[in-house]
Amino acid sequence: MQNPIYTLAKIAEILNADTKWVDGEVIIHYLVIDSRSVLVPEHSVFFALSSHRDGHEFIKDAYAKDIRNFVITDAKYVNQYPDCNFLLVDDALAALQQLAIYHRKQFDLKTIGITGSNGKTIVKEWLYQLLAADFSIVKSPKSYNSQIGVPLSVWQIEADDTLGIFEAGISAVNEMQHLAEIIRPEIGILTNIGEAHAEGFSSKKEKLTEKLKLFAASDLFIYSPEYVTEVSTKDLPGKQKFSWSSKQVADLQITTVEPIEGNCYLRAIYQNTEIECMLPFKDKASIENGMICWATLLALGYTPEQADLRLEKLSHVSMRLELKNGINQCSIIDDSYSADISSLAIALDFLNQQNQHPKKTVILSELFETGRDDLDLYTEIAELLAQKKVSRLIGIGTHISRYADLFKFETQFFDDTNAFVEAFPGLQFNHETILVKGARRFEFGRISKLLTQKIHDTVLEIDLNAMVGNLQFYRSKVKPGVKIMAMVKAFSYGSGSFEIANLLQFHKVDYLAVAYADEGIALRKAGITLPIMVMSPEESAFEAIIKHRLEPEIYSLEILNSFLNALSDYDFDYPIHVKIDSGMHRLGFDRPEIDSLSILLKDSARVKVQSIFSHLVASDAAEHDGFTQQQIDKFKIIADQLVAILGYKPLLHISNTSGISRWPEAQFDMVRLGIGLYGFDSALANNRGLQTVMVLKTTVTQVKTLEPGETVGYSRKGMMQNGGKIATVKIGYADGYTRYFGNGVGKMLVNGHLVPVIGSICMDMTMLDVSGIDVKPGDEAIVFNQEHTIMQLAKDINTIPYEILTNISQRVKRVYFYE
Repeated sequence: MQNPIYTLAKIAEILNADTKWVDGEVIIHYLVIDSRSVLVPEHSVFFALSSHRDGHEFIKDAYAKDIRNFVITDAKYVNQYPDCNFLLVDDALAALQQLAIYHRKQFDLKTIGITGSNGKTIVKEWLYQLLAADFSIVKSPKSYNSQIGVPLSVWQIEADDTLGIFEAGISAVNEMQHLAEIIRPEIGILTNIGEAHAEGFSSKKEKLTEKLKLFAASDLFIYSPEYVTEVSTKDLPGKQKFSWSSKQVADLQITTVEPIEGNCYLRAIYQNTEIECMLPFKDKASIENGMICWATLLALGYTPEQADLRLEKLSHVSMRLELKNGINQCSIIDDSYSADISSLAIALDFLNQQNQHPKKTVILSELFETGRDDLDLYTEIAELLAQKKVSRLIGIGTHISRYADLFKFETQFFDDTNAFVEAFPGLQFNHETILVKGARRFEFGRISKLLTQKIHDTVLEIDLNAMVGNLQFYRSKVKPGVKIMAMVKAFSYGSGSFEIANLLQFHKVDYLAVAYADEGIALRKAGITLPIMVMSPEESAFEAIIKHRLEPEIYSLEILNSFLNALSDYDFDYPIHVKIDSGMHRLGFDRPEIDSLSILLKDSARVKVQSIFSHLVASDAAEHDGFTQQQIDKFKIIADQLVAILGYKPLLHISNTSGISRWPEAQFDMVRLGIGLYGFDSALANNRGLQTVMVLKTTVTQVKTLEPGETVGYSRKGMMQNGGKIATVKIGYADGYTRYFGNGVGKMLVNGHLVPVIGSICMDMTMLDVSGIDVKPGDEAIVFNQEHTIMQLAKDINTIPYEILTNISQRVKRVYFYE
């Protein structure tokens, strides 16, 4: 069969859309939902989706990227772009899904659908590895499993594909039915049912029932009985069922789980016979995901021997890009686990978020198993790299090298990774952002290692996707038209500088705020163009503030007069932000000063008040709601007084993170989002709805066995009364792990066990009591993550999460992950 051809007229017919077009016969290959991610504009259609932001706001940006085909719900845009093609529908998301449903029905291919709380993406990627020898497989890129991601994934199906593997994720009731209609899985896999995204469901049973809707029409359902206890066995979907379990009787009843030198040996009873397999992993999550894959192979008819041979060859899957500091002031984006067009486009979008270096280099291997002609493939790649304004390509592989003439910018080519490694000492890499993107067989980890600065064994991992999720969580609470100022002071609460600002700029926050001018200057030098408010401007920095287009907070008459003097050589209205003291009594104008302030502002043509703001003292605490209301009322009275005198309307803002959650009436024109971005909001019970952004981890240096009565650490404060085993890990108070955690107060996760600190915290090291636990040098120790939380650490030493985060030393390397 041939791939279906979709003209815009055909898509209009499928969607039953009203039309206004210049050319209804234009052929569409690409569905675009993000104006920043455009591959081939002349063959793309932009869907103006409305979720946290109204997609119609980005028609202008898509038009600037040369897109001329749009699916919209608001007819007013039709006349604004007379050279464009428009399809008018009632619901753009429903239209996207409807188009995907139609496309899916054009193909008769076997399809696997995967859902659950965790493990969906890894199981999908491992099944791809396990089944690729027997099928031409189309699968969800990365973790595209949402109401938007699933239709975009299914749109990739082509005539040559014989198996589709798609994952589906939901966060609320009445969502899965849409995804089931799009995927239409013959085979269903349930990974597990945990706490992820639980806030959208009234109970675990409701969550499970909703997820099982994906498999309502499936021929085969693969599951573990432990995860479906909330429903009756007779209500489980699937004409056939295949169960697996390590705890009870099942079709695949796993009897032995035995770690062996970094691997895991499994034995099980299957069809009344003992079988076995080896997994090349030892962590708990990977073992469970491996069991699911084992069950799937057997359920699909593979013999135990075939399954064992394939499972032992599984390789690690990293679904996240890593942004790390590189040699010679470079930034390295490590995405070396796989290479295909979809993931390359995602990686290039992330590369384009990085503004800290003007030069952008891509190190790319040739691509395999695409099913496409090489000329067609590398022509598209060349066009994609050019469109994304890549400065230099280093291509590795004989196939990509043959098409060197397609790339119209700086290039170098090597036959294989060994040739690159040998030539590396003579290659120049300086002050540039480098994307390392390679198919697994090219072992690009070796290249990434050459380019990356040696990382201290204590690492703070920052999940940029989780941060974006938190940003969207608060966007959903903000009224239409209200702007967001993101707080990136104090090294973005310990998480980074330009790395975080680039992300926030890409996701279109309206303002950034820093504490001091040097923080803002560093962001400007890193290519950040957003307006930046400086909250503690020093008079000595005024010239630098003006030079770098930073906007000072003005909190006193003295500061205002000094800044006016600094502006004496300038002839323009310079933006400032006026701080009102509504009750915090830290900085800001008190009510008696407002008249004098008004006179100065009214008589000066050198400044323009960009915003008037104040700060809530206790917006998270119900017992202080009366005082919070007084603050809001006082602020509004003073702000109104100033606005009347100024004769124009600056932005008004008083609401902080907890204010966004609890005081919707205090949003005014803008809100300031701070600690909530990083996953903490004391106004939310257990930070419900927020995602963990940061994980701090270190490694075990040495393990010792002590006799009863021996002591540990300085001043002999750690006493091993009964003897035991200790592990020394590479973190101390110089890294920000304060001495208050000493002597049993602090705990870390080692190999799944929460173990206490013993003795005093040293400058560079900490000792842990790991008695009774299998631990060896090189093992990982988690200081905090989503299980052992920063909230708990803060509670242990009677402080707040802010202090834990901002205390993390700059010598602790930050690694940024983006999916």
